[in-house]
Amino acid sequence: MKLTILGGGGFRVPLVYGALLQDHAEGRVTHVVLHDLDSARLSAVTRVLAEQAAGVPDAPEVSATTDLDEALRGADFVFSAIRVGGLEGRANDERVALDQGVLGQETVGAGGIAYGLRTVPVAVDIARRVARLAPDAWVINFTNPAGLVTEAMSRHLGDRVIGICDSPVGLGRRIARVLGANPKEAWIDYVGLNHLGWVRGLRVAGRDELPRLLADPDLLGSFEEGKLFGVDWLRSLGAIPNEYLHYYYFNREAVRAYQQAEKTRGAFLHDQQARFYAEMRNPDAPAWKVWDRTRAEREATYMAENRETAGAGERDEDDLSGGYEKVALALMRAIARDERTTLILNVRNQRTLSVLDADAVIEVPCLVDANGAHPVTVDPLPDHATGLVCAVKAVEREVLAAADSGSRETAVKAFALHPLVDSVNVARRLVEGYTEVHPGLAYLR
Repeated sequence: MKLTILGGGGFRVPLVYGALLQDHAEGRVTHVVLHDLDSARLSAVTRVLAEQAAGVPDAPEVSATTDLDEALRGADFVFSAIRVGGLEGRANDERVALDQGVLGQETVGAGGIAYGLRTVPVAVDIARRVARLAPDAWVINFTNPAGLVTEAMSRHLGDRVIGICDSPVGLGRRIARVLGANPKEAWIDYVGLNHLGWVRGLRVAGRDELPRLLADPDLLGSFEEGKLFGVDWLRSLGAIPNEYLHYYYFNREAVRAYQQAEKTRGAFLHDQQARFYAEMRNPDAPAWKVWDRTRAEREATYMAENRETAGAGERDEDDLSGGYEKVALALMRAIARDERTTLILNVRNQRTLSVLDADAVIEVPCLVDANGAHPVTVDPLPDHATGLVCAVKAVEREVLAAADSGSRETAVKAFALHPLVDSVNVARRLVEGYTEVHPGLAYLR
């Protein structure tokens, strides 16, 4: 089975390959094709994978190419993890927004919109190529903003593109762990959009254990989200929000923390990864050791500004191991081998949330089998969550319209309608600022 990884020179590719190395069952991935526009990054990651595979007799073959069509032909699965504009683009997204006093995070608010406007045209081109060159392939999208990009690709691939994210998985795992439950045996009632969802229940043997957590202040304050949001706020909500909702519920504090930080997250990662790829130009450098050291630093500093604002302290050791690669592998297994499972995924709504149309991509538990991912029926969201979901989905639709038409006016509308952008004039200045620093937005006229 052939897996093509788009963004194959990306830093997190070894996580995916590591998961594949642990899969020895029949019908596993036997050939991995890395595609990237940067041949030096491809070379660096290929070296890391070679050291990973040392001593594994049935390790998947790895090849690399800068030719997109070559990479796609014959693929059974396509894993999309591209970053249009690179980490320099992410750093610019953050800085332009913060200069206007609004959030520049890569998937939330102004930064997410800018990233989406850059990425959607490229993702649509990829979707069209997949439909032409590998029509039977399944596309697993991790490219951010994951929900928005998945919806853009679904207009050309239908339900054969599925978005994944490790954030709901990590949240469910933390809740189960603090309740003393096995995460593999728990049903997580989670619903929303990517990076905008809530856990409303966690069932073990048919019993909802979340009320027990919400009723115990010590238990509730003992894990990441309890420290991040505060016990009182979680009890007021009656749910556990995705960590990214901290940017909404504590927006002023988050913006202030990012403005005062020595470096934005994008600038930190840009410098960190630049050091990694520079070190990898030395043929004698121990590739795996260098990569793993860099990964550990990256994970430990994730959302550091938010945790500092909330006084949440360091991340727990158990939360430093990532997780999206495990979701990707479980999804591929379920489809390729009909190993039926339940995963929280980004898929077309169909009739799951009545407040959204059938084609809107949402993030919900799905039953997965050989025919793809099927969203599970969920209860309606409470009004406060419905308002946020509908507002952000409306913004995503304006981003898609702007990317399709090239309309600068529509791009301004997308920024202005976002709950975290508080002025039409700010929206206009954001568009001006982003088009100045991003050549990829030259299509907006």
